Amino acid sequence: MNPAPETPDAASSGIATPAGRLTAAIVGCGVIADNHVRALHAQGEVDIVALVDPVTEAADRVAALAQELGLPRPVVFADLGSALSQHPVDLVVICTPSGLHVQLAETALSAGSHVVIEKPLDVAIARARRIRELADEAAQRGLVTSVISQHRFDPASAVVACAAHSGDFGALTSAVASVAWWRTQEYYDSGQWRGTWQLDGGGAVMNQGVHTVDLLVWFLGAPVAVFAHTALLAHERIEVEDTAVATVRFANGAIAVLHATTAAYPGLTVRIQVHGSRGSAVIENDQLSYFAAGGAADRGANSDPTRSGTENRAAELVEASELFGNPRPADAFVVGHRRQYDDIVDAIRRRRPPGVTVADALLSLAVVRSVYLSATLGREVLVEDVLTGVHDGQDVHTETAVESGR
Repeated sequence: MNPAPETPDAASSGIATPAGRLTAAIVGCGVIADNHVRALHAQGEVDIVALVDPVTEAADRVAALAQELGLPRPVVFADLGSALSQHPVDLVVICTPSGLHVQLAETALSAGSHVVIEKPLDVAIARARRIRELADEAAQRGLVTSVISQHRFDPASAVVACAAHSGDFGALTSAVASVAWWRTQEYYDSGQWRGTWQLDGGGAVMNQGVHTVDLLVWFLGAPVAVFAHTALLAHERIEVEDTAVATVRFANGAIAVLHATTAAYPGLTVRIQVHGSRGSAVIENDQLSYFAAGGAADRGANSDPTRSGTENRAAELVEASELFGNPRPADAFVVGHRRQYDDIVDAIRRRRPPGVTVADALLSLAVVRSVYLSATLGREVLVEDVLTGVHDGQDVHTETAVESGR
């Protein structure tokens, strides 16, 4: 991913660019915090000096992990305000339940810290807009705010995005994206926030499928409208969906099908197909499965006339470990976050926007919210209406197995 250009406002802000190692605080010590600790350790330029969680046992567990990795034990705090007043840091990493992000982001940015927010940006569009406003204001002071969308940094995703944006696929026509996973009832019962609209913001689409939605938007461009159905079919005692299917229309005319479920026992793959008038690509479980371009009579000037347009070139474009079906490194899940942290650290040092901005995350969130609104209202929903607040007061709900006749 090419670095974004340096912004004059940031460059003239007077904020010192750290020349040495950066310091970070992680807020929220659930399971995802472990991944951030490992990713920052692997990235190698950031010291985790503080952990914030009102549950001491959770913070102590993450502190112990840091020590296992050979890092100094971070100081533990119950709240972010106390942490920043006693232990200022360059970077605050927010790993709390999604509905708590905005207040924490405001506290961190007000204290002069750069911010990373674990996906999704928030569960409410109004609060997400507020985070964008805070991030835009902070950018004028040289502060970087980014949202974790680590799959944009996967080699397979980067190859497909480059082809889609450069015209190698010709006119983009369609895409099919499926997240076919399984989550047990125990998974939903493991935390009071899981499966709630207030803190989880949704089910299979919001929690498991948001990265896939983000890639669809990155590949195909501006989303225009969504029509969707959602249902709760295989789980109990949750408010949100475990199954959803939607169609998404894009400004360039392309149409995509989105499928997300946590009710596909025993859990299958995440698969994204992108199709155009001169080529197609398939990504499966974050690895490149198929890539062909330049196959129609209206080939562009950059096409190679000596090659077949149906030839699968995937093996030429990514390393063997990034080809579907080949073994992946044991730390593959950490590597995605580490790649994004490479970009974030570089953005901080060079005073440029990050590769994934809050505006990017807000657009993907608006598509997810459009899925829920369409399923509730029983009609197509315009993404622009969601972004501008037309539906801010609309409650959403999920059809249950009983309602669907099961």
